[in-house]
Amino acid sequence: MRRDIFQAIADPTRRSIIALIAIRAMTPNAIAANFDTTRQAISKHLRILTECELVRQEQQGREIFYSLEIERLKEIDIWIDQYRQLWEKRFNQLDHVLSTIKQQKNEE
Repeated sequence: MRRDIFQAIADPTRRSIIALIAIRAMTPNAIAANFDTTRQAISKHLRILTECELVRQEQQGREIFYSLEIERLKEIDIWIDQYRQLWEKRFNQLDHVLSTIKQQKNEE
């Protein structure tokens, strides 16, 4: 089953893993040390993130390091941006209404 990027970030553990490896590349054991779960569970999350190309693996000697593919996050940002524009428009409308109400109260 091919997962998409939104399925990958739907899980809070995977979002936490993304946050960890955004700072620096880490081994699975180093990542697992930050969670109250098994190493196998973390490996499953890493596999999903790798399938979605959100993280990449790099072999360094006997260790595998996982790092974030920051470019892939742009897909999420593009999708969110359409809603961000809608929210900003609505907030601007709300600001206008509130300003009008405030002005009317000051004129009374």
